[in-house]
Amino acid sequence: MPAITELFVYPIKSCAGIALSRAQLLETGLAYDRHWLITDPHGQMLTQRTHPRLALICPTLDSDALVLNAPGMPEIRTPLDGDATPATPKMAATVWRDTVDAIDTGADTAAWLTEFLGMPTKLARFGPDARRGCNRKWTGDIDTHTQFSDAYPLLVIGQSSLDDLNARLAAKGAPAIPMNRFRPNIVVSDLDTYEEDFVEHLDADGDTPVRLRLVKLCTRCPMPTIDQATGAPDPAWPHEPTDTMQTYRANPNYDGALTFGINAIVVEGAGAWLEVGQPVEAEIGFGD
Repeated sequence: MPAITELFVYPIKSCAGIALSRAQLLETGLAYDRHWLITDPHGQMLTQRTHPRLALICPTLDSDALVLNAPGMPEIRTPLDGDATPATPKMAATVWRDTVDAIDTGADTAAWLTEFLGMPTKLARFGPDARRGCNRKWTGDIDTHTQFSDAYPLLVIGQSSLDDLNARLAAKGAPAIPMNRFRPNIVVSDLDTYEEDFVEHLDADGDTPVRLRLVKLCTRCPMPTIDQATGAPDPAWPHEPTDTMQTYRANPNYDGALTFGINAIVVEGAGAWLEVGQPVEAEIGFGD
């Protein structure tokens, strides 16, 4: 039976993720996932697409603080509780075409990020009353929302899909890549290769039953070419895994974009806890 084998949150969009054994599910995804965003002085998002060194910023979640570490930098902390810094000003933060109310986490975090990245930056926190809706073209009758993720609350990938990609890389002499290149929230075992592409719902039993609707395949930019441990592509294989994926994952239903993994929304179970090892039931969708 399929089961959750890994859970990840990415507190700051495009920075390093945190592997968890247990995570609380909210309507907007896993708790604290993409709850913060690094921006330029005008509130425009920065991501690894243009600033791959973001991969080297490693957040951790302490009991009362988001803790940031990076090579050559002292540790810095910002409160987990947004009410703990009432004097910080509000700001507008923009992800793609969406601009939402956010909280500027202050001059200290801005100075820390500016020094590490070598350019003026801010750290924005998603506003407590902000709402960023998901595209109803894909969510259908469900009006749901997300925070600073690209577009949807969750990303699901089957382990077998990465295993297949790594076998293809090995066949051409390229090194295997870890799951963190694709930045999923939930990794599931015992699905057939790319079976997640056709799953309509993932259900998990518990004190609070959970139902996730898998709504849209995840189209891929060049970010998976960035080694998350170095903040740069592999010099010997700088275009992998994109080159290999181009041979078999170009999807005509998405204008030829490469797809890997699938975005999901929360239908039932906000407030429940997901755990590594938890069985899930995958319901295949057969369309109309």
